[in-house]
Amino acid sequence: MIKKTVDHVGHMKASTDKVPLRGDMTRTIKITFLGAGSGFAPKVLNDIMMIDSNKGGTIALVDIDAKRLKIMKDYIATLIVKYNYRGWNVVASTNRKQVLEGTDYIINCIEVSGTACVKHDNDIPLSYGIDQCIGDTIGPGGLFKALRTVPEWLNILRDIQDICPNALVLNYTNPMSIMCLAAGRVTPNVQVVGLCHSVQGSSAGLAKRAGVDIKEVEWDCAGINHLAWFTKFKHKGKDLYPLLMKYAEKDLAGNFVNENDTHDLVRKDMMLHFGAYITESSGHLSEYLPYYRKRKDLMKKYMGPNYNGESGFYSRNWPQWRINRDKQLQEYAKGTKPFDCARTWEYASWIIEAREKDAPFRIHGNVMNKKNDAGPLIANLAHDGVVEVACMIDRNGINPTIYGKLPPQMAAICQSNMNMYDLAATSAINKDIGAAIHSLMLDPLTAAICSPKEIKEMTLKMFKAEKEYLKGFK
Repeated sequence: MIKKTVDHVGHMKASTDKVPLRGDMTRTIKITFLGAGSGFAPKVLNDIMMIDSNKGGTIALVDIDAKRLKIMKDYIATLIVKYNYRGWNVVASTNRKQVLEGTDYIINCIEVSGTACVKHDNDIPLSYGIDQCIGDTIGPGGLFKALRTVPEWLNILRDIQDICPNALVLNYTNPMSIMCLAAGRVTPNVQVVGLCHSVQGSSAGLAKRAGVDIKEVEWDCAGINHLAWFTKFKHKGKDLYPLLMKYAEKDLAGNFVNENDTHDLVRKDMMLHFGAYITESSGHLSEYLPYYRKRKDLMKKYMGPNYNGESGFYSRNWPQWRINRDKQLQEYAKGTKPFDCARTWEYASWIIEAREKDAPFRIHGNVMNKKNDAGPLIANLAHDGVVEVACMIDRNGINPTIYGKLPPQMAAICQSNMNMYDLAATSAINKDIGAAIHSLMLDPLTAAICSPKEIKEMTLKMFKAEKEYLKGFK
């Protein structure tokens, strides 16, 4: 019964359609949001204040950009008044140490360097033939985002360890696997879980494509962030994969099942050849693999606009998106633009509600691949790496479940990414340029395009271009 309840809550978008978790919250809580200018902040914080039977509490906003911090504080204050969120108050600081004390939950959405390095992350690799769509998880762009972000992330975790060691840390910042891996290696006593929305979104999308209600679907999903596999997808005991495979074959042949299914050709192709659907869009997914972004003819065949694999999509758009979001928040705060206050399927508020009410709830979270003395969570992936698996939430916090073994071809794809993450985390933790170079030599897409010598040359050029944000690397 738990699974059915959790699936229902986790996949419906409108708040009126959701069933609140049982029980009442018995105390006020403190939420500290790091990187308050993030696009995640508006919805996630609104979700938390919408928790059924909550007692209110304090939202502490932290951002080193004082202007963006004020915009978000004004916005949250407006929400509290407009929607009568009783018992809540909001404070803000550019110094996290001023507000961490007494924190129960920390939401991490920091963006080190802002948009200053976006062009370098994309253009230098592109000059070597490495074409990226997103570039924030793996490959050259993901590596350098990690090298800029992880050192500050570890400083944050050390502060948490000293000031509020019992806080539960919910990380939304990419590169997810490298962030969680660094945390697990350096501050293992701080409880950290990496959160994404690709499992919720992909499961709902698959169910819709198959023409069934997600509440009636039984499914398993495991792997690593952005590369987790739906190894089972059944409706009332019937395997939906034969139908999904048939649809994918038609779409890849250009005979699209319907006008809304002309996207995600990489995901569909991987499903046909590897046996299961993957959790992330083709724009991201194509960067994690050696198959699709190495030749112009393949790009033309499999890539589409925007998140479907468009070359340089994030690099060209992210700076303007950031400006537009800040303007939008100002309009929300002034009341000149309506805000959709429906509670979303982002995991943060549901984790908090489940923990505070001791009401078991299932998420898919990114955690270290170990289960105390019970062995690894996914047996055929690196035991000291980070995996994405089902986790039960209750008063004890995050309780990962053991999945077992992935089919070997799926495990091998995941492990190819984990090899890169392993050395990327080592580089970020130790500020080791050599480990950074070797991590890109193991990156599937980079290795499919460049020689080791070219990879080393490219990596050193990126270090030079971004040196302002890479202090102390040797």
